[in-house]
Amino acid sequence: MKVSVWDTYVQREDGNIMHFDILVPSSLSKEETIFNYGKTYLESKPFKTGKLTASECKFCHIEQATDSMIKAIEKVGFYIIEMEHCN
Repeated sequence: MKVSVWDTYVQREDGNIMHFDILVPSSLSKEETIFNYGKTYLESKPFKTGKLTASECKFCHIEQATDSMIKAIEKVGFYIIEMEHCN
């Protein structure tokens, strides 16, 4: 499965900037849906964050998904790769 990678930076209430990628099927291009996936992920965190809009989340590239990514996408529609200040 080919996935689109959306590079995302969201400010936390403590001032740190979260950096994570939202991966979705490459056939999905509706930004509102992708942003909602990001918001769902942010709601799972125990701390408050700033907003997630086109300013914080941009399409980056397309890559081949791993098996674990595919399983998550088939289950919930998206996959998150946490990179900085996500916990």
